[in-house]
Amino acid sequence: MKPRQTKTIPQKDLFQSQLVDIINLNHPLVRLANIIDWNQLDNELGRHFSTVGAAALPTRLMVGLLYLQHLHNLSDEMVLEQWLESPYYQYFCGETFFQHDFPCHPTSLVKWRKRLGEEGCEWLLTQTIQAGLKLKVIKPASLKRVVVDTTVQEKNITFPTDAKLYNKARQQLTQVAKEQNITLRQTYDKACRELMPKIGRYG
Repeated sequence: MKPRQTKTIPQKDLFQSQLVDIINLNHPLVRLANIIDWNQLDNELGRHFSTVGAAALPTRLMVGLLYLQHLHNLSDEMVLEQWLESPYYQYFCGETFFQHDFPCHPTSLVKWRKRLGEEGCEWLLTQTIQAGLKLKVIKPASLKRVVVDTTVQEKNITFPTDAKLYNKARQQLTQVAKEQNITLRQTYDKACRELMPKIGRYG
């Protein structure tokens, strides 16, 4: 279902201060948050969601997390941990009061990226550029030339050892046999779960 709306600003709370009362309003993230047209983002990205089912997480929260993630080169887990500690992150993502619980599960970011697809992500990039132009942190002349960064970023990819390849082939063959209703005398699932960690120690 389409994303939920960001909570409206409530009346003053006697027992807690609003984020705007405790943060520096000249902080770059605060200035950027005030420049971005969040309603436009919500309307534009809302078409990537269906009108049935449970409501998705608020657009400002998810777009804000994705932006912060790429701005500081953070993993899905790390950006949520930083959000939990930073009032500036929380303000940027639409919170009014400081929150002490995670706003979502890391897998929610994965689902959002898949939902937006390449087209949605490219549109988000254009909005980021427009916001940068409004803040005058990006000069129009800098957009006339494209600089390609070929730096290789480390990824958490397991090395394909012989044992891992054999085990993967075994799992795939077992799955095919199951789909074809072929009964195997032994699948070696339990044995491999015990042996694979031991084999890894000798790599």
